[in-house]
Amino acid sequence: MHKLLIIGGGPIGLACALAAKKEGIDYLIIEKGCLVNSLYRYPINMTFFSTSERLEIGGIPFVSNNAKPTRPESLEYYRRVASSQDLNIRLFEKVETIQPANGGYEVITSKQTYHAANIIIATGFYDIPNLLNIPGEDLPKVTHYYKDPHYYATQKVVVVGANNSSVDAALETYRKGAEVTMVIREDGIGKRVKYWVKPDMENRISEGSIKAYYHSKLTAIRETEVDIQTPEGLITIPNDFVIAATGYQPDFSFLEKAKIRLSDDAIREPYYNPDTMETNLPGVYLAGVVCGGMNTHVWFIENSREHADKIIRHIVTK
Repeated sequence: MHKLLIIGGGPIGLACALAAKKEGIDYLIIEKGCLVNSLYRYPINMTFFSTSERLEIGGIPFVSNNAKPTRPESLEYYRRVASSQDLNIRLFEKVETIQPANGGYEVITSKQTYHAANIIIATGFYDIPNLLNIPGEDLPKVTHYYKDPHYYATQKVVVVGANNSSVDAALETYRKGAEVTMVIREDGIGKRVKYWVKPDMENRISEGSIKAYYHSKLTAIRETEVDIQTPEGLITIPNDFVIAATGYQPDFSFLEKAKIRLSDDAIREPYYNPDTMETNLPGVYLAGVVCGGMNTHVWFIENSREHADKIIRHIVTK
């Protein structure tokens, strides 16, 4: 039986492993994808809002070329952390169920069964997109994961949303020659958009380089066109691709299956003790973005690194 099993090999999962290793705790990380899988799926040209030192884990310095590191730099940093610290991690292995057994927990994965006295769930929120739930959303031309702008060169692209992912996709595809239309529910660009990007986006809209429909929503997608409900009525425009940057959510079904209590409101925030990060299940902890439920903008790497120390301190003192 492992003393600690960590579900999720993202930055916070790695931080938990580093804290456990420091205390001499037997641990194992299980990750269903590649190392820091969510970061790997970020847009290729993405620049972080945070500075490199605020993305550091385990006190290991993160040196980047500029104050705000890029996706490739972050992947290199976390890869080197995992390698240099010889972290015990199993990749491309999905945890299916967690259930009490023999005074601890039985963890069944896609490959085998483990037993652990304590479990940390650090699964993030990037794997399940918030769907539009409209006709045509399942067409191949629609994506919830924007990656690279070159693919959209010379094409008519609709970008849904007004926050960082949407703005980055709109600006990058526009600069590669796409004809970009934004569909935005609110009355403007999101307040949390990176401060050095927001004016650029607003200027492109003001000059007409990028078309934006405010107080509007996409209502249907077809092979060569889309329908947009605007304050002036329903319009139909030609379209080649839709980038639905509508956000993501934690795997609530996994948490429910494990019998972790969730709030009854729309936020569905998991229950945990903020001092120890322990859930309603003894010895089962939450770390990172998963703690916020649908409020995925509350927790980041920089403010949830401390979860690792809280959890390991509680395990050591139990």
